[in-house]
Amino acid sequence: MATDGKNLSLFDRHNLPDGAHFRVGIVVSEWNEPITTALLHGALEVFASAGVPDDHLVIQRVPGAFELPLAAQWLFEQKGTDGVLVVGSVIRGETPHFDFVCNACAQGVMQVGLKAGKPVVFCVLTDENWDQARDRSGGKHGNKGIECAVACLQMMHARRVLTSSATA
Repeated sequence: MATDGKNLSLFDRHNLPDGAHFRVGIVVSEWNEPITTALLHGALEVFASAGVPDDHLVIQRVPGAFELPLAAQWLFEQKGTDGVLVVGSVIRGETPHFDFVCNACAQGVMQVGLKAGKPVVFCVLTDENWDQARDRSGGKHGNKGIECAVACLQMMHARRVLTSSATA
């Protein structure tokens, strides 16, 4: 297991890119709300640590993970965000529905990022059970929302550096 013995919340707060000028979208699934709320809180902690102003954060809730990509696209089109973090939790049940939702969400998120040319970071837990989801949303493995917010900041910074050097 990739997270065995790894705390997802460990990062060097002093090495975060300066977030003061970034406009960040966060799309949060309401499905499995206790998990997604915990992931959101972890992400918000990181964005605050990086200096992203509250009025530069756009949070949009959607019904489930399947709806995350479309809302991410809307945030790019309507809100001028520099990057979007999609937050969800899909827990395996007794039918193949889990596989369809996870695949559609992952493919959709990738397509939105490529179309926008901006980072869309996948903070969607795809767990076998509630215990695994709790372990990764503030439990024994830390909080995946923290790790994904760091990745979002790093990717927005990388885009800014690469696009500014291309015009210089």
